Amino acid sequence: MELTIQQLKQFDGSDASKPIYVALKGKIFDVTTGKSFYGPGGSYCMFAGKDASRALAKMSKNDEDICASLDGLSEKEMGVLNDWEKKFEAKYPVIGSVV
Repeated sequence: MELTIQQLKQFDGSDASKPIYVALKGKIFDVTTGKSFYGPGGSYCMFAGKDASRALAKMSKNDEDICASLDGLSEKEMGVLNDWEKKFEAKYPVIGSVV
């Protein structure tokens, strides 16, 4: 499955009949099983329906960091992002990619 960033927004947890997706480095993960974290009111709900690559790399929940851009990230931040990617891959199924 391929989704645009705009289409990805439909899977933010606001519609209980749809799964919850979070993208990381262009991969879309179905995080529905973690809805207590990613669903409405969850501690990571701001990442639902978005590509959270930059925010996770920077360990940030700021709106301006919740995007796919990896521009200007340090080597350490890229390492943090790669660690997040491994955690997601171990826990959640990859269902597609962002185009």
